[in-house]
Amino acid sequence: MLKGKTALVTGSTSGIGLGIAQALAQQGANIVLNGFGDVEGPKAAIAQHGVKVAYHGADMSKPAEIEDMMRVAAEQFGRIDILVNNAGIQHVARIENFPAERWDAIIAINLSSAFHATRLALPAMQAAKWGRIINVASVHGLVASAEKSAYVAAKHGIVGLTKVTALENATSGITCNAICPGWVLTPLVQKQVDAKAASQGVPNDEAIKLLLGEKEPSMQFTTPEELGALAVFFCSPAANNVRGVAWNMDGGWAAQ
Repeated sequence: MLKGKTALVTGSTSGIGLGIAQALAQQGANIVLNGFGDVEGPKAAIAQHGVKVAYHGADMSKPAEIEDMMRVAAEQFGRIDILVNNAGIQHVARIENFPAERWDAIIAINLSSAFHATRLALPAMQAAKWGRIINVASVHGLVASAEKSAYVAAKHGIVGLTKVTALENATSGITCNAICPGWVLTPLVQKQVDAKAASQGVPNDEAIKLLLGEKEPSMQFTTPEELGALAVFFCSPAANNVRGVAWNMDGGWAAQ
C-alpha cells in the first residue's frame, strides 16, 4: 500500500516508534529511523521487509538537529511522505518539586520537536498534494494524572497542534491525526513499573497489575503492533477524510 513512500519516525529505535516503523515498512514504505541506543538492531528489523532504511541521530530537543535530519532525509529519499512525531521523555514529580530543566526538556522533546518536524515536512507534502502526519500523543493528551504536569501539558499541546495542522490542510491531500495510547509496556513505562515495585515492595508482575488497575479497565497493555496497525490505517485511502482526530487506544481509560 505504501510502496514508494518514505516515512520518518522520531524516537523509533525502540518501543512505540519502532512498532510503527515496522508496520509502515511491512506496507512497503522506506523508513528513516531516529533515536538513541541500539541502531543496528532496529535497522536490520526494518530492512527485512525489503525496504530502504536510514538513520539520523538528531537530538529532538535541538531545532538545528531536527532541521539537519529533515534535510538529510529529503536528500536521500526525495521527500518525507509520512511523518510520525513520536519522540518523548517523562519525569514524575509534583509541580512544586518539578525541576525547571526537566520541564523545559519534556516540552522541547514531546511538543516542540513535533512542531519543528511538521513545519519542515509540510512544504514538500503540499507540493506533492499528499502527506500523512501522525502525532503520537497519549491518553494524557485527553485526561490528566497527578505528578505529570509537563507530560500532560505537552500531550494536550500535541492534540491541539494536530487539530490546527489538520485544519490548515483540510482541503489538501494531507491529513494529520493523533494516536493516544494508554499504558504500553515500553522502556519508559517499565521504569514506572520498576519504581512502583520498589516503592511498594512487590514483585514486578504485581506492580504491573497495580499500574493497570489504577487507570486501564481492560487490565492489559496496548501493544506497539496495535498502534502500528492504527498508523497504517491513517495512511490508507480509507482514512482520507479522517482529519484532526485524537484516537485513543487506552483500554477504556478515557471512557471512565
